[in-house]
Amino acid sequence: MFLTISTTGTPERPATDLGFLLHKHPDNAQRFSTSYGTAHVLYPEATAERCTAALLLEVDPVALVRRGKGKGRGGAPDAALAQYVNDRPYAASSLLAVALSAVFSSAMKGQCAARPELPAEARPLRVEVPALPARGGAGVVRALFEPLGWTVTAEPVPLDERFPEWGDSRYVRLELEAEGLTLAEALRHLYVLLPVLDDAKHYWVSSDEVDKLLRAGEGWLPGHPEQKLITSRYLSRRWSLTREAMERLELARLAETDDIAVEQIDNAVDEETDTEEKPVPLAVLRRDAILAALHASGASRVLDLGCGQGQLVQAMLKDTRFTEIVGVDVSIRALTIASRRLKLDRMGERQAARVQLLQGSLAYTDRRLKGYDAAVLSEVVEHLDLPRLPALEYAVFGSARPRTVLVTTPNVEYNVRWETLPAGHSRHGDHRFEWTREEFQAWARKVAERHGYDVEFTPVGLDDPEVGPPTQMAVFTLATNTTGTTGTPNAKEEKAA
Repeated sequence: MFLTISTTGTPERPATDLGFLLHKHPDNAQRFSTSYGTAHVLYPEATAERCTAALLLEVDPVALVRRGKGKGRGGAPDAALAQYVNDRPYAASSLLAVALSAVFSSAMKGQCAARPELPAEARPLRVEVPALPARGGAGVVRALFEPLGWTVTAEPVPLDERFPEWGDSRYVRLELEAEGLTLAEALRHLYVLLPVLDDAKHYWVSSDEVDKLLRAGEGWLPGHPEQKLITSRYLSRRWSLTREAMERLELARLAETDDIAVEQIDNAVDEETDTEEKPVPLAVLRRDAILAALHASGASRVLDLGCGQGQLVQAMLKDTRFTEIVGVDVSIRALTIASRRLKLDRMGERQAARVQLLQGSLAYTDRRLKGYDAAVLSEVVEHLDLPRLPALEYAVFGSARPRTVLVTTPNVEYNVRWETLPAGHSRHGDHRFEWTREEFQAWARKVAERHGYDVEFTPVGLDDPEVGPPTQMAVFTLATNTTGTTGTPNAKEEKAA
């Protein structure tokens, strides 16, 4: 990864003052070790008229993978060669943002012990990034930087110059120019917006990321027209953190408008007397119901099929009764987020030995899924097209055949109780169908009969006397003296098996 910062000057105000601001002497080439490689700082040119500082970050993809997986650790989900062959050594990302913060920390804070007057001075600045991932294209780049006073040139990089018909890649060559910014402001813009444009981070995003965002965004983020996009992407679309950040940014905006301290505004609630009970989210009720059913079944080795971002896996890890937990999902992105949520790269070996994340499709049989006590399909079946359900049915009940299978799915009859849900709409845009209680039970009983299971049904959430519960759960238990399944796999399933 490569980034340059340039400025111009005069004999009275030389451009080489950049060296004082960055705390890096223009005559020296310096190197700094990072967790994922080596950062180099050098000056391709350094005269009174023009000075350029370059940051070159050499990323070791093997070290990056090893840090994620480590000996005896769960690490990031297996993506075959994609772990080693990717854009991380070349394209600006959160790796470069972290290097900027580490190598130029004093400059980012606006500190300069040798020349304390320099950080507050605005100066002409030019920033160049040869390869920048830009999810949303050049338009998003301009929307993020131009309101901050930058003149933006974002040239899309073609997929292959020899084949222009293939179109552009998601990368741009970025040039930024500004006259009225300090170096500290410029570095803070880059620190936040580089990973925002990449729309990904190389580390787990926890609650302390909100503080980092607000510190780096002080003075410019509260009034930015794309504040919501920046906040959501910077926090890896974690809605709880995004909501917290947006609330704190609004307080900062109001405080600045009224010219008072944030604490004077944020004092409306007395926590000692705030006793209002808040409803328990349905997602929490669903996880609690699943954990209770798993406990009742006596399962210790559990599959979370369609594990998504790992919320249920995280809950099971807190319970020592579950000795082996396997999360399976078709989405590499979801598994990556799950890995970060679980902090697999920092997990102790004993804990890491209990959990594994696998990529796989539930439409195909998979030998890796055989021999487990229980399997959970939590809010999964409604995301499949109805013609694909028989393939999932055989893969889980016919091939994997865990002793217990838990299936939860929305109860469409309850949708009339959601005031914000328009009539006739599903709860989620990706739901291919939503069943009534009768439809769900009819499907579950047929599955149980075909594959030698008994099935019982239990409500999840408040069981409304008119429309039933918001979520319905079927608990399948492998019948005793069951020799096998009466289902027949198709040719593709036989090949996968």
